[in-house]
Amino acid sequence: MTRDSVATARTLSEALPYLQRYTGAIVVIKFGGHAMGDSDALASFARDIVLMRQVGVNPVIVHGGGPMINEMLKRLDITSEFVRGKRVTDAATMEVVEMVLSGVVNKRIVQAINDEGGKAVGLSGKDAGLIQCVADDPELGLVGRPDKVNPEVLHHLFKAGMIPVLAPLGSGPEGATFNINGDTVAGAIAGALKADRLLLLTDVSGVKDASGQVVTQLHPDQVRELTDQGIIAGGMIPKTETALAAIEAGVRAVVILDGRAPNACLLELFTDHGAGSLIRKTEPRVTPLD
Repeated sequence: MTRDSVATARTLSEALPYLQRYTGAIVVIKFGGHAMGDSDALASFARDIVLMRQVGVNPVIVHGGGPMINEMLKRLDITSEFVRGKRVTDAATMEVVEMVLSGVVNKRIVQAINDEGGKAVGLSGKDAGLIQCVADDPELGLVGRPDKVNPEVLHHLFKAGMIPVLAPLGSGPEGATFNINGDTVAGAIAGALKADRLLLLTDVSGVKDASGQVVTQLHPDQVRELTDQGIIAGGMIPKTETALAAIEAGVRAVVILDGRAPNACLLELFTDHGAGSLIRKTEPRVTPLD
């Protein structure tokens, strides 16, 4: 028996309380960044998701696709206007956004999961009245924020053993389609499902303190304090705001972690090491093994 095989068996044994802990749990995962554009990283992510479903977890994948949208707009020679640094989504741009998000990007992730033996189903917030939107800022056009979320279709997919893969689009007034920030969609879906975990995969290692070290566990009050001090800044602010809103909506815990790290989701859920920064109000149900 090799040393590697013994180590593998030990790892599986130590994962038992976590496997038991998450059986039947709902985990919403915001997938994007580097990992989404790299075929090997996407395949690795897909295997992790299939394994999660195999051991009884109900994962929901919410994805973005900003770089792919930009590339397609450039190829089609569609010029965008910007207000305060944010793209105005007019009708022509919205057609491209929906084509890329619900089409190319969504089906790429669905296919990757299916290739690993899973049963993924691609949809957007427009399907089955999942997400109803209002305009986030009238000056930005067809950019919305979730107003009502009806997760009934997701529960049906869970019961059927399916893995939902969700494009961040929603229905607006008079049948309009709205583009929504992917993190915002993930938080809204997690809140509506009262998910056990919301995992926000990013291209950074987590929330950092004043010395630049990753803070592995935070209470919401600590997040607010670090934000007030200017330590949480830039692109981390909307992610922590999403985390706090999700927790207030009933999500048990939110983790901001580096999606580039191999098996990041499995490390977070099924080991006592975890990954990234976990934000929650309560203590864990599983006591780590000695």
